Amino acid sequence: MSGFSEFEVIPAVDVQDGSVVQLVGGERGTGKRYGDPVEAAARWTEAGARTLHLVDLDGAFEGERANADAIEAVVDATDDAVGLQLGGGIRTAEDARGLVDAGIDRVILGTAAVENPEIVAEIDGTHPGSVVVSLDARDGEVVVAGWTEGTGLDPAEAAARYEELGAGAVLFTNVDVEGRLEGIDREAVASVVEAVEIPVIASGGVATVDDVVALKEAGAAAVVVGTALYEGRFTLREAQAAADEV
Repeated sequence: MSGFSEFEVIPAVDVQDGSVVQLVGGERGTGKRYGDPVEAAARWTEAGARTLHLVDLDGAFEGERANADAIEAVVDATDDAVGLQLGGGIRTAEDARGLVDAGIDRVILGTAAVENPEIVAEIDGTHPGSVVVSLDARDGEVVVAGWTEGTGLDPAEAAARYEELGAGAVLFTNVDVEGRLEGIDREAVASVVEAVEIPVIASGGVATVDDVVALKEAGAAAVVVGTALYEGRFTLREAQAAADEV
């Protein structure tokens, strides 16, 4: 399920301490809470989401999955026709395979893929197309460990490297604009899109329907939207309809 047959607007269900939370600029402690993850997932599914983006925020910061029960509840409650992608605290090939076997369609690897690139090929070998490599950029540099450590890697170069290793897609998040509702960095997304053949999922900074359209025009296969949807800046249906018209 690595490909996207058509452009998708994907709602984010980021989980911290068992609740849906949206962070600002990736900074811990800046989160605003939006209730129960299962209720949020149901709301987005009813609104037409074809895929849900699940993140264990505690796992992303701590390096081990901390909201497994809450995530499992979402998986159990979500219709099989809806795709599920999960990131945050997935550090081993064994973890990733177990999640795919348990109903997750795509596993998102960030820190683990940077620290051990071969893990991508390892997982792809048994579960083809299931790995999404998360490249989070701050000031044009890939950052890891919950956006706290720089790596010196250029996002576009890194994306091409992971495509060779078997990544089914790349999730590109511009942390500089994440959660701020101040707009996107279209050029940064376009540079990653141009570097690879696999789908690029864009994330970070979406504030308006025009931002969603711009990301599609930049070549993204999908866009993850969190804060703007939770704050009611636009509806999922409005965003998807606008993108479909492009």
